[in-house]
Amino acid sequence: MQKTIISLGAAMLLTACTVNSTQEDNKQTKSLVVYYSQTGTTAKVADLFAEKTGADIDSIVAVNPYDSSFEETIARCQKEMETGEMPELKQMSHDIAKYDTLYIGCPVWFGTMALPVQSYLKQANLEGKVVIPFVTFGSGGLETTVAEMKKIAPKANFLDANSLIGYGVRNARVEKAAEEVEQFLIDIKVKEGKVSEKPNYGEQQPLTDEDKKIFDEACGDYQMPLGTPISVASNEGKTNYQFVVESKDAQGNTSNATILVVKEEGSKAEFTKVIR
Repeated sequence: MQKTIISLGAAMLLTACTVNSTQEDNKQTKSLVVYYSQTGTTAKVADLFAEKTGADIDSIVAVNPYDSSFEETIARCQKEMETGEMPELKQMSHDIAKYDTLYIGCPVWFGTMALPVQSYLKQANLEGKVVIPFVTFGSGGLETTVAEMKKIAPKANFLDANSLIGYGVRNARVEKAAEEVEQFLIDIKVKEGKVSEKPNYGEQQPLTDEDKKIFDEACGDYQMPLGTPISVASNEGKTNYQFVVESKDAQGNTSNATILVVKEEGSKAEFTKVIR
């Protein structure tokens, strides 16, 4: 009888430990970083989000990978976008049902999210999930990507904190991502710290010769034409610039875009993104 009581007590203790362990694990795994990366740049940013938040991480992998030449990849993407064909994806190792917050990241293709992420969003159940997007890009695309994500997953709760909808970084500036992701997480109240102040650009003004010099320094070596600057606004310290540019599309239609430029003392001016 005594042996029976001891055995029962041991079983109850083991059960209690298992429950407590499971509860602790659930506390530690409420957030998941989900990303697609073709060249490895987005993977670097995804690793930063996982490291700085303690979140689990999982990658989106296409069954038929986009690893052909640049020209072949472009041709394939254009065909898939025209036909609405979505790439088939490999099974992921994490069950998103166990998470309440998802950091979803991808490169920007043709002004919006990469097709494997579109495919993922169309099959994932994101109802009630908090979604925090992050993207990498050549010139821009955060705004258009997030807008498209919201269309595909309307029942998800997308980030809307301190006027932020997500994090984006140019491929050419990915070395700045560690510091920027840290500040981004503070700004959206995921981590503690001093929230950054948004630049007060003021009204758009006619360009001066110095403004044109700053624009050329920041944008002159970009491989694609970004447009002609027609006006500018800057903060009081002349460290942040907001250029309005005029350009024409393939059909000859004129459109305007906004280019954000940072000019730190002693450093070359660089543009951070284009907002179209």
